[in-house]
Amino acid sequence: MKRLLLSLLYCILLISGNLASIRFSTSNMVKAENESPPYVKWGKLAMQKTKEKYPNAKIIDYLHVGTHKGAKSSIETFKLWLKGDDEEFGVFVEIEYDTKTEQVIDITFKEVLK
Repeated sequence: MKRLLLSLLYCILLISGNLASIRFSTSNMVKAENESPPYVKWGKLAMQKTKEKYPNAKIIDYLHVGTHKGAKSSIETFKLWLKGDDEEFGVFVEIEYDTKTEQVIDITFKEVLK
């Protein structure tokens, strides 16, 4: 009888420990889902400026190519795929900004045809 009670107690402790770890990992997943990568705000700006430059085209795809961090300025590079009336084409958008203040220095566009 003593063994049975100890085994039951062990199982309860084991299960409750697993439940605690499940709750912990779930809270970490929710936290990770709510955090955005730092380039997201630059991606929104890239899409906004691309819509202004190409008002008759729709953005159908978006890719963050990468970040180049310098001492004074940094560059975020994005590739957007657009669909116009007669064609689809890509646009590389580079946003250069002051690394400390995050003030935009320059935005450049380079078109890439199919």
